Parts: sequence; C-alpha cells; structure tokens
Amino acid sequence: MAKLPKEVRQAWDNRKGAVVLSTVNKAGIPNSIYVTCVSKYDEETLIIANNYFSKTIANIKEGSYGTALFIAGGEDAYQVKGSIEYYTSGPYFEDMKKWNDKEYPGHGATVLKIDEIYKGAEELS
Repeated sequence: MAKLPKEVRQAWDNRKGAVVLSTVNKAGIPNSIYVTCVSKYDEETLIIANNYFSKTIANIKEGSYGTALFIAGGEDAYQVKGSIEYYTSGPYFEDMKKWNDKEYPGHGATVLKIDEIYKGAEELS
C-alpha cells in the first residue's frame, strides 16, 4: 500500500469539483462515475459513499481494481489507484455515515486502498 505524500494530501484538501471513480468489469469494460461524497480515511485509504451505484457495485463484487481522479486548486490532475472493497457495516461504513450528506442514502462504503499515486503522468508512489 502507498501513503499519500504531502503534496497529494494538500491537493486533496484543495480539490475542485467531483472526483471521478473508475472500475472495470470482468470483460475489461470500464465504468466511470462522478462522486461527491468522498473522504480521506487515512493516508492509505479513500472512502466513497454508495449513494446510487449500480454498475460500480457489480464491478467491485467481480474484484475490480479502481481509480480515483481529482483536480486540485492549481489545475493539476491527481490519480490514485488501488484495490476496492465494499462495506455495509463496520468501521468504514460508520465513518462514511458520519460525513455523508444526510439527503443521500449511504447504502455502503466503497473503500479504495491506495497502491499507486500519480500527478498527471508522473508516478509519485
């Protein structure tokens, strides 16, 4: 697992707009969605609230690897890649319920364990 370097932690805190979460199915067909209910759990983990996932959940259950892409204040693009797990109870789920917007259902917590970190094409991990 990779830890977010200081530059990426600062970029995360200054990100603009939604994060793009991408997964693939067993046939290798990608699926990308915008997510706004997302949080850094620790330096190795992002949590994304499942408010209205369908294809994404299917891909996670098939063992998809995932990517989260975000834009920081200076227009720099950052990408983190890693394994994805899904929880409907436990510590990750409870954490998500604390910060997820109450108007959304928060069906589950999608956990991205960071393996690789990029700024544009430059690998940072």
